Amino acid sequence: MSLDYPTLDALRTRHPAWRLLRSDHAPLVVSVLHRVFVAPNVRMMAAPLLAEALEDELYALREQLGDGAFPKHALEYLNDWASPEKGWLRKFYRQGSDEPQFDLTPAAEKAIAWLGTLTERSFVGTESRLLTLSELLRQMSEGSEPDQEKRLAELRARRAQMDEEIARVEAGDVRLLDDAALKDRFQQFIQMARDLLTDFREVEQNFRLLDRHVRERITLWEGSKGALIAEIMGERDAIADSDQGSSFRAFWDFLMSSRRQEELSERLERVLALPAIATMTPGARTRRIHYDWLEAGEHTQRTVAQLSQQLRRFLDDQAWLENRRIMDILRGIEAKALALRETPPAGAIVEIETASADIELPMERPLYVPTLRPIFANVALECGDADLDASALYAQIVVDRARLASHIRQCLQDRPHVTLAELVESRPLEHGLAELVAYLQMSAEGESFRAAVDESVSDTIEWLANNADGATTIKRARMPRVIFVR
Repeated sequence: MSLDYPTLDALRTRHPAWRLLRSDHAPLVVSVLHRVFVAPNVRMMAAPLLAEALEDELYALREQLGDGAFPKHALEYLNDWASPEKGWLRKFYRQGSDEPQFDLTPAAEKAIAWLGTLTERSFVGTESRLLTLSELLRQMSEGSEPDQEKRLAELRARRAQMDEEIARVEAGDVRLLDDAALKDRFQQFIQMARDLLTDFREVEQNFRLLDRHVRERITLWEGSKGALIAEIMGERDAIADSDQGSSFRAFWDFLMSSRRQEELSERLERVLALPAIATMTPGARTRRIHYDWLEAGEHTQRTVAQLSQQLRRFLDDQAWLENRRIMDILRGIEAKALALRETPPAGAIVEIETASADIELPMERPLYVPTLRPIFANVALECGDADLDASALYAQIVVDRARLASHIRQCLQDRPHVTLAELVESRPLEHGLAELVAYLQMSAEGESFRAAVDESVSDTIEWLANNADGATTIKRARMPRVIFVR
């Protein structure tokens, strides 16, 4: 982008991030939005909860600056920040709820992230960034080299370096990073992790704009269903196959791997336990930053799923309208036929292009088949005296969902995540398939925990079931891995 005067003047007047920096209430807006949305990685918040948090902040400021500092109510400020003139918050309604929700816009998050870079840093590292740039150049150079001999020469050189390092370690010469190098790399890791969360909001915003465009086209479309669906799916494929969509899909596939999650967790635990890193006092959310990535990616995936929901609704509406049109045509034909019954017009009313006779040979007709009439014996019913056990009629299977949720929370106290197979192994299923279905329902409705599904790995879950004859058999269910996280 060219930073000439017209471009900068347009950004100064139109871009929400620049308007936020120019606002008189910028310290209040930035402090509240950072504390509520950015720091805890919250993707949406109900209006009453956000208004309560802002009201507490306003009360504390009025105690310091006087009652006339911020005279409006908290909800009025929120609606003003979400207006098109400001554009710092996004106000929307979730499906099936009439309570407004608020979310941070990508422009406001960019302004908050830039303000965070203005503070003076006690340690500014450059080595790790230089190494990262060098590694990126190496990957691009090797990945775009079509010459087979050159590729082999580069791979052999890397193998020679690895062999040299292995030999040095085997000889007892283990070179460790000093404290400055560890701090440099950890600082870059934290910055890139936060930038990644910021980029997720922008990716989600791009998909949301596509979703809005789809809704507008559906509302104003007057052509055929096939033409609209072809156009919408073409735009959807264009977004998915774009550079941004391909990068997001590759990142999501990498993050959804349970093996990758375990590796990230183990390495984070080991790095945070280093004395040099402990002196930097990393935040509590650093330990679970990859789960924040997972949660942010799920929001983006839900936005993409809204496209298919809109298409399904459009098809249902179009089918209903076409059926109604057919009924209107049939009623019109009936009304015209009744009008012509008393006063038929002169001449032919209906013409048939070709007339033909239906020929049906006698031997082609099916033979008569008499109807089977059952004969009931006239036997008087006698009252029996056999004793029947009616307890089976009152035996009901009740799955205690509260007990299952308590079991999940208990397992998550000493670990960051647990799979459904591990839950069943630690506490076997008592009610079989009904209890397994309850676990799956809770994976989508959990309040103190969340769940993700790894389609690339399958788990086999077993439980004991009683047959009708009283024998016990083992039942098995094979399903994708379900992971519960805090």
